[in-house]
Parts: sequence; structure tokens; C-alpha cells
Amino acid sequence: MGMPAPAHIGMALNEVDTPALIIDLDSYEGNLRRMADAAKASGMRLRPHGKTHKSPIIGRHQIERGAVGLCCQKVTEAEVFVAAGIDDILVSNEVVGAAKLERLARLARTARIGVCADNIENIRDIALAAERADARLSVIVEIDIGGRRCGVPPGESALRLATTIAQSNVLQFGGLQAYHGAAQHMRTHAERADAIARAAAQTYETVALLEREGLPCVTIGGAGTGTFELESTSGVLNEIQPGSYIFMDADYARNRNAAGDAFDTFAFALFVYTTIMSRTDDERAVVDAGHKAAAVDSGMSVPFNRPGLEYQRPSDEHGVLVCGSAGRLPELGEKILLVPGHCDPTVNLHDWYVGVRGLDGGTPRVEAIWPITARGALF
Repeated sequence: MGMPAPAHIGMALNEVDTPALIIDLDSYEGNLRRMADAAKASGMRLRPHGKTHKSPIIGRHQIERGAVGLCCQKVTEAEVFVAAGIDDILVSNEVVGAAKLERLARLARTARIGVCADNIENIRDIALAAERADARLSVIVEIDIGGRRCGVPPGESALRLATTIAQSNVLQFGGLQAYHGAAQHMRTHAERADAIARAAAQTYETVALLEREGLPCVTIGGAGTGTFELESTSGVLNEIQPGSYIFMDADYARNRNAAGDAFDTFAFALFVYTTIMSRTDDERAVVDAGHKAAAVDSGMSVPFNRPGLEYQRPSDEHGVLVCGSAGRLPELGEKILLVPGHCDPTVNLHDWYVGVRGLDGGTPRVEAIWPITARGALF
């Protein structure tokens, strides 16, 4: 049995049960528009990352604004999006194992499916699954351009994999995946610019090598929320794949722009709504949102528009609020908004989005309830 939604349409925000995952619809729509406009202005294809939101509803909003399709990381995420009618999906990750590849190949019979690879044996397994399913899969070679995670070295190693793919009767060589995940949260603009310049040079050289060997890259993809502006002007990528921009989070807000100011291209649009469940003294207040409501792998959640207030010491079901001399501890039963430290894993902790209009003034009210359909899609 699924969990009931913590709210209903028309309800005032202060009546929403907690912990709840809140979307500020005005900020969310602004974020959608800003990224769509940026991609269009740069002439880049936009393929947003569905692992951030895990929601076909949000995916359709992105496609309605010009996205060519979605990325995701797992086969089960792809299955959710395809079942909802989104028919152009890149699994921007390696998929290993017969059961996963069988399901991925079946999807390719009804949708355009791409997948990344960095190993010849894996490519052969993908081909076998595609042959058994009577399907055709696009396989993109992932290169390691500095992230030190997945991917073969740029250059000859990528050429060997691309050649293997191109020789298959059931696979299509789709291009290169050149995502520099480690650069997304380099704090200064100079650090990010240097990392992306080096990554772009390696990617360019690999594209040129492949083209000389008769292997043109239909897709040269990568980029994320922290670096898309740099990659959009690099002259190398033709597809950007940001995810967190729709929501933003406290960690991305720690990045600096070229002027040294806070990275504010996008607005905070995702919050964990929480209630003060204990207030026994003037030194702390305890909220009902802990590890099971908000991820802290990238730092603590930050109380929204509550200067001087800090969220500390989360446990399974509790978090502690403290404040300095400039702040005020909320009272028992009061509710506040927290900006998650990391939006993606926070989303995966909840069953529902509660879309709210009017957070910037007046009486905010619930306008939308959206299921997080791909929550728990981990394999």
C-alpha cells in the first residue's frame, strides 16, 4: 500500500502534514524557463536528468519546454518514464547484468533507448540482449575527463570501444558521454572553468580521432547544473544533461559565480516542510525531519528565510534547530521550510511532491500533488 499524500489541493500550506516535500511552483517554473532559454540560446540540445526528480510529470514539463528527452541512471527509472509515454531516454550510466540488459533491450522495442558503456565485454553483452529482444540500442562510449569514476581514457581506448559498437548488427554507435561530475561542486568559477577547459580539450581530440576513423558522434553529451554555462560555450558538446537546476539545493548554492558571488542562476524551489515537535528550553528546538526526510551527504539542510537559525544533529526522525543572537527559535507546533543539502537523494525519500503557489507572500496554498513515481528505482 502506498503512502497517502500529506496534503490536498486547495489546502493552506500551514495545514500540510509533515515531513513533506514542497515545490515552490513559481520558482520551479522559473528554473524550467531559464534552463530552456539558455539551451536554446546556445544551440545545444537539452536532455535533463530524470534522476533528480524521478517524475514523469516533471519530465513532461521539461519536454514541453524544448527538451529532446530525458536522462536517467537506472533501468527501472527508464521503465517508469517510458511507461508514461516519454519515448527518448538515455541511461547515462553503465548497465551490467543479464536481467537488467534484458529489460533495457525490451524497452528499445517501443522507445529510443541509449546506454553508456566503458568495457568491450559489456558491449558484447548489450548486443546479445538486443539480439534476443529483436531490438536496436544506441550505445554511447563514456570517457573519463577528470571525474575519476566511470569511463575509459579519451583517445585510443574510446576508439576501440566505438569500433566494436559500430561493427555490431544490433547496436548503433551513438557518440560520447563526457560528463565531469567532480567539477559540478568546485566552489570557485576559476576552478570549474579550468576543469571544463581541460575536459573539453580531451573530448575534442577524441571526437576528431573518431571522425578521422569514420565514426561521427551524433551525441557529444555531458554538463551539469554547475558547469553547463561553461560547456555550452566550449564548442565541443552538442547536448547538455543538467538535473538539479529545477530544484537547486544548499550545496549548489555554495558555488561562486565569476564575480565571486553566490551561484544564483536558479532559485530554491524544493523544500522539506517540517514541524517543531519538541521545545523544552531556549537553546534548541527539535523538528520531525531527520535522515529519513532529508539527505545530508552534501551538508546539512538550511532553514529557508530564517536568519540565524541552523539545522544540526539529524538522527533517523529528528533534527535539532539552534540559533544565534540574531535568530529566533520557533515555538512548539510551528512549521518551517528547509532547503535540502542535496536535492536528488532527498527526493528519493518521499512519495509525493506538494506543489505550492504563493510562497513569496500572502497565504500559500497547495495547487498540485504529484507522485514521485520512480522513487526507489535503484536497479
